Amino acid sequence: MQWFAAPEYWLSRLLVQRLLAALYLTGFLAAALQFRALIGSRGMLPVPRFTARIPFRHAPGLFHLHYSDRFFATVSWSGAALSAALVAGLGDAVPLWTSMLCWTALWALYLSIVNVGQTWYSFGWESLLLEAGFLAVFLGNADTAPPVPVLWLLRWLVFRVEFGAGLIKLRGDSCWRDLTCLRFHHETQPMPGPLSWFFHHLPDPLHRVEAAANHVTQLVVPVGLLLPQPVATYAACVVVATQLWLVASGNFAWLNWLTIALALAAVDPARLGLPVHPRDYGPAPVWFEALALALTAAVLVLSYWPVRNMVSRRQVMNRSFNRLHLVNTYGAFGSVNRIRQEVVVEGTDEAVLTRHTVWKEYGFKGKPGDVRRVPRQYAPYHLRLDWLMWFAGISPGYARPWFLPFAARLLVNDPDTLRLLRHNPFPDGPPTHVRATLHLYRFTDWRELRQTGAWWHRTALYEYLAPVDLATLARAGHRPPPAR
Repeated sequence: MQWFAAPEYWLSRLLVQRLLAALYLTGFLAAALQFRALIGSRGMLPVPRFTARIPFRHAPGLFHLHYSDRFFATVSWSGAALSAALVAGLGDAVPLWTSMLCWTALWALYLSIVNVGQTWYSFGWESLLLEAGFLAVFLGNADTAPPVPVLWLLRWLVFRVEFGAGLIKLRGDSCWRDLTCLRFHHETQPMPGPLSWFFHHLPDPLHRVEAAANHVTQLVVPVGLLLPQPVATYAACVVVATQLWLVASGNFAWLNWLTIALALAAVDPARLGLPVHPRDYGPAPVWFEALALALTAAVLVLSYWPVRNMVSRRQVMNRSFNRLHLVNTYGAFGSVNRIRQEVVVEGTDEAVLTRHTVWKEYGFKGKPGDVRRVPRQYAPYHLRLDWLMWFAGISPGYARPWFLPFAARLLVNDPDTLRLLRHNPFPDGPPTHVRATLHLYRFTDWRELRQTGAWWHRTALYEYLAPVDLATLARAGHRPPPAR
């Protein structure tokens, strides 16, 4: 079938696969380095407790068959090693069927992690990584020309990511309709980056331009991805440029980089005047063509649910309609916070608390804390605890399952938990009490920055967690993990 092959897209496929493998590497590294404190056997939301109450059919994966921290680490580091090998070109150095098995293994290993990750893995970019990884299984390698149906499925995926996000904004917060959301978003987004302060202080007319441009790039431009060339290439370039703007303005894990990688599937390098020499490919194996066509049919059937969601007045963001996280619905920032509330966690080593007790603050790697510390750039790496702390500041209900277990681990200087933090104020021994206070944060202005050197101004609002000790938490059923 000559129509099945698109040899002119070989460079686009190469870039998609290598970038996607690099993002899988990032995901597996984040899992390997953070899981013990979050979902390990001694973690805040342990996997064994989860698998004991949730059957395999509701969360399929390896860890329903067996769980130990050593096994989880093996899965994570194996996924990282395989991802790194695919970044280095393993997929093109082996036969087609072996390459497909490599991508299938990558998808299955990460699916196993996401399906037991609970609150820590409840982000849309987890499903997006899984859906993209499953499509990559059928992209072929250097033995075959890029398959046209799968390239179109990647375009369809980017369309759903962008168009779904655009619709949820238009239907959601009124500030998107009156073009004022960007007055607040750069300051109140989950994890600002080093340039967010400057984006926040752009003139108001530019904020309005940002908001209007967002509607165009998410509601109009994605349609171009589904049109013939050269329109699809130009639309993809707009998507890439928009995502790079978002990369510069904040930290959204690998969402933006993954969207960039997927958009490249719509780019015909020749349309951009790039001197890309065509490659000669033999006919694709019949079994490969059959699998790609079967995948296309399956995606078309499964697209019913995300399309129904997009056209619904009750559209929801980031929903998986099946346990394999295939053909999902996406969206982001349907509402924008007008103020920023941060939970500040502190401890003391004094045995008896008085009004003169000295409290020392714990420092987090990414979320705002020290007002003089410029926000850092971590994306595409994902700091899961820092992200959940942002939700905790919005409402205590978001943090109810894990915040007291977090406090319990601070009270024993749990090394796995402390590795998630930037600064432990009690290096010589654990604190006797831990507390949390909710603060109102805002970016300083130019004058305040020059005079004080502070990027943030903060005001204490109220007590978020009254001082607790180990005995108090034990009575509440939150015992810290035993010392190792």
